[in-house]
Amino acid sequence: MADFSLTTLFVVPVGQDALPSSGSSTQDLTQGIVGIFKSNYVVATSADVAASPYFYVAQGRENTYLQASKRSDKISGKNNAGSGANVTEWYKVTGCSTAANQITDVTGFSAQCGDTITLTLRADSSYLRTLYFNGFTRSVTVQAPCCDCGDDPCVDVDVNDLINQFIAKLTAQAPGINPDNISLNNFYTFENLGGTTLRISGKPLTVYGQPCDIAAFPFEYDRMTFRTFVYSGPATTADFIVADNCNIVANATITQRSSYPSGQAAEFIQLEKNFYSYQAGYLKHLYRMNGYNENFESYVSAGSTYNSYYIKFNEYDKSAYQWGDYIMEDSTVIIAIPVKQTNDLNAGFQAILEAALGDVIDNDPDCVITTTTTSTAAPSTTTTSSTNIP
Repeated sequence: MADFSLTTLFVVPVGQDALPSSGSSTQDLTQGIVGIFKSNYVVATSADVAASPYFYVAQGRENTYLQASKRSDKISGKNNAGSGANVTEWYKVTGCSTAANQITDVTGFSAQCGDTITLTLRADSSYLRTLYFNGFTRSVTVQAPCCDCGDDPCVDVDVNDLINQFIAKLTAQAPGINPDNISLNNFYTFENLGGTTLRISGKPLTVYGQPCDIAAFPFEYDRMTFRTFVYSGPATTADFIVADNCNIVANATITQRSSYPSGQAAEFIQLEKNFYSYQAGYLKHLYRMNGYNENFESYVSAGSTYNSYYIKFNEYDKSAYQWGDYIMEDSTVIIAIPVKQTNDLNAGFQAILEAALGDVIDNDPDCVITTTTTSTAAPSTTTTSSTNIP
């Protein structure tokens, strides 16, 4: 969404289980109810919206003093029977309440017996940057075991034992002398897969406290990424801008990248505040005491996840911009619909919008499904853990 687009957000309340009934008008909307209406202000359906030159999205208000229902500007799609479409973007984002955590597998250990080997992890996130410049970096160092376990000690290093040594050090608690010491356990889990692979998984991020100030910006997108280096020799203080291939003794491969959740209630609570003044008839400003904001209405339900539809469009009546020393501004409409409804409102809204605008572009993120996998560390150790997979 470009800057300076006049944005109107419509959040469908969890209690709305159907579209407005046929024949009703925007003035008849019950508090919070969202609908799509034709140019004559009569409710639209997927069968007749294209016959209208343009349509509106509207929502009933609780406070109707000196103001009518909350309503978008005129939207005309490529299928509408008008003088020309004014929509420039039309897409949806499917809500996903979970985020993928990064998973890195370390394989192909090529150390010789008795070698000193170091594993360094560098994690980065928005919050971690407030504590550690250039990321949270920690290293552990072990000595490669087993000089007598095969004919060729350069080849037959006990990789299973080596991985277990790394896990023992990686999971050790940080010294308690300094309260600022943070253990790697705070951010990672470690597994031995089959005695050949060290799996390192990022943990879900902690949800931090939010201020109660209605005018504050408490919501922040955050995810954790990390880089893994396994090299010969003791830990180094050199910056890992480029790894030294001469010292690398194992391959670190990212098998799952971390992602952001989408459509969370906290996002739309923030957007309600951001775009409030665009549709308020009076008392537009969000002052810092709730008593000054009697017109502010929120329809986001805490804990819900929302699918969102985005329509970006220009002024329908272009003659309004023929004269004047100003810059044309476009508008954006966002419709947020709870993912879980007793009746599928998502399908109902989408059917009407697609009848007017054409097929929607689905910017659907890869939602994470949690499953249980079993990993076996040779020769006989078995562990079971939950792993996030795309």
